[in-house]
Amino acid sequence: MKIISWNVAGLRSCFSKGLLGFMKKEEADVYCFQEVKCQPDQFPEKLKELMGYEAFHSFAKKKGYSGVSVYTKIKPINVIYGIGKQEFDSEGRVIVLEFRNFFLVNAYFPHTQRELKRLDFKLSFNRHFLEFCKKLEKLKPVVIASDFNVAHTEIDLKNPKQNEKNAGFTKEERMWFDSFLKSGFIDTFREFNKEPGHYTWWTYRNNARQRNIGWRVDYFVISRALRSRLKKSQILKQILGSDHAPILLEID
Repeated sequence: MKIISWNVAGLRSCFSKGLLGFMKKEEADVYCFQEVKCQPDQFPEKLKELMGYEAFHSFAKKKGYSGVSVYTKIKPINVIYGIGKQEFDSEGRVIVLEFRNFFLVNAYFPHTQRELKRLDFKLSFNRHFLEFCKKLEKLKPVVIASDFNVAHTEIDLKNPKQNEKNAGFTKEERMWFDSFLKSGFIDTFREFNKEPGHYTWWTYRNNARQRNIGWRVDYFVISRALRSRLKKSQILKQILGSDHAPILLEID
């Protein structure tokens, strides 16, 4: 099973930069998109008519903000919208597809923002998200496709020392990610590659992407029970269309 996750930073913008061609070329079984910034009536018609895929969406109440979408060739048994907490679900941050052997969670974590204005909000979301995933895990293993909006360790961003008190690299966010993995989950990319210099997000400023001055904030995380089924986890850094790169997971 081939799954691709991508923070598209605005689905309509990404569509104008070749999203549909990318999807047709990759022929993934499932696409998980974050930060779609769309309402139901704003999706490009050609995406609505994409043959062979069924689409599911969780929208933010605020227009032009957040939102997640899933396009799947494999019909889900069930679909869950949100984690059951209105303060987060109103921002369209989580959608879950239940398949025969696992749950697929597509999530877009809050950004802590400048001056860490939303740090408490994010840490609260993090706690509730972990509780939600552990409840799912009691039924079957979990695959999480997400922009976690955190660089976990110093090798996950280019300039760690300069960012220690900045959004996405605070001690609190990183400690939570530590505890999240220790609770029974695997950062799949690090199963294959433990080297620095691999990122999924680059600012548009100062040719950061060309110079590879970036952060790894997008992850496929899976339940430990699925480790033996893990075949591939990659960053598709050559694919443009967003300030994030898509990531790919292959699981048996």
